[in-house]
Amino acid sequence: MRTYLDCIPCFFKQALEAARLAGAGPRTQKKIVNELAKVLPKFSLASSPPEMGRIVYGLVRKITHQEDPYKKIKAKSNKLALRLYNKLKDKVRHSNNRLLTALELAIAGNIIDYGVKNSLDVDKELKRILNEENKAIKNESKELFNYSEFKHALRNAETILYLGDNAGETVFDRILIEEIKRLHKNKRIIYAVKERPVINDALIEDAKKCSIDKVAEVISSGLDTPGTVLPFCSKKFLKIYKEADILISKGQGNFEALSDEKKAIFFLFMAKCPVVARDIGCNVGDIILLYSKHRRNWMKLKLGR
Repeated sequence: MRTYLDCIPCFFKQALEAARLAGAGPRTQKKIVNELAKVLPKFSLASSPPEMGRIVYGLVRKITHQEDPYKKIKAKSNKLALRLYNKLKDKVRHSNNRLLTALELAIAGNIIDYGVKNSLDVDKELKRILNEENKAIKNESKELFNYSEFKHALRNAETILYLGDNAGETVFDRILIEEIKRLHKNKRIIYAVKERPVINDALIEDAKKCSIDKVAEVISSGLDTPGTVLPFCSKKFLKIYKEADILISKGQGNFEALSDEKKAIFFLFMAKCPVVARDIGCNVGDIILLYSKHRRNWMKLKLGR
């Protein structure tokens, strides 16, 4: 997905939020904003928003000398999600369609984000997540919830590359992976996370904390971008990316980075901003399971080709 002019104010907002979390005072915050303002005129709108995200969070790290401003928030999200795990597993076990329920919960888990966690009220958070799951159910028959294609692709794939997103959300990914493995025991599933801290994205330590390594191979993509920007990935990751039969891509950042790729990708996320919602033709807050092939066909129609 290209960057839109409406993304630019968001870049400044992200820079300020990260700077404040890093403990920067007003003077340092202003310095970060000034440096970002110098970079922006050189940034091509043909690039994806996560590419600018890499620059934004790189500036914050460099100027504040804080490698991981979101570390405490990530630990809190992991703790919350792990406390939800047993209840979520019970819901899957008692479902008439376990794979669909696990999938819906994985997408709904995308609401675990750094800006909304002020408590570890497990029952309250579970209710909120299940409300999002209900939204997913309503969208199942629509163009932006491609469940039939997902089931078909799973059956035919030997190697599945699963791109993780936020810390804490990895627990929900684990539930979906466990269900895939229950149905398809011989599938090779590789779970990719970031190499260096960026926002609240999961690192290898977060994946292991949430026991993803018990059900999938955990690797680093080599990235410090809030989305899988292929030119910045490690050679090891790119080899796996090319060899994988399908990708399961979690989160809005990964959609922004990979939406124009020709690979067989299933994008699982909640549309959290109006720019992304407008780009794919949905509403903010919609639950998305979008097959990349359908995305490409829709874009051709949009462009009148």
